[in-house]
Amino acid sequence: MKATGRAQTRGEELANSASHGIACMAALAATPALFTAVRPPLPSTGEQIGIGVFAITMVIVYLASALYHGLPDGRAKRLFMRVDHCAIFLFIAGTYTPFTVKILHDPWGWPLLTGVWAMAIAGLVAKGLGLLDRPLVSTLLYVGLGWIAVLVAGPVLAAIPGPGADWLYAGGVAYTVGALFYSLDGHIKFGHLVWHLFAIGGTACHFLAVYRYV
Repeated sequence: MKATGRAQTRGEELANSASHGIACMAALAATPALFTAVRPPLPSTGEQIGIGVFAITMVIVYLASALYHGLPDGRAKRLFMRVDHCAIFLFIAGTYTPFTVKILHDPWGWPLLTGVWAMAIAGLVAKGLGLLDRPLVSTLLYVGLGWIAVLVAGPVLAAIPGPGADWLYAGGVAYTVGALFYSLDGHIKFGHLVWHLFAIGGTACHFLAVYRYV
């Protein structure tokens, strides 16, 4: 998807596809470490399920992006563009799942978990139906959903050590800065690739938060 009217060149699209293809393979390779890391205390069954949701949505979002950008123009590319953007909503909810699962016993636990997923599913359905085809609107919703979840999730942040919360915030900043490049990729050659690299950085920050503190 392009943020403005300028179409991505084939070289740009290949770079976009390669960046997230590599990220997808890295996510697959790193996922087992999320379950074998030694954390005191060890994750509960529910927390392991939350970790699994994070890992699955992480792989899906990068796979969808790599396929979309790698396809030539045509019907399949348009289909995977929609899949790619729907997957972003899934990954936002998937990222917060392992952290909200930690506090399900608190009064805020279930409302936070169901609230994040309800907003993500609503965005996914709207995107799938073509109701969010304006790139700026979609980008603002992605960023807004991510930060709203952080800002209202005080109990989640209180349940993990300080460094874990720092990694969550760092990931949010990386995604937000990357979104600025995404909005300018019609004016900056390979600007979309820069957005991809910031997205990978944001995912790495959140991966570390899950790996070390869930």
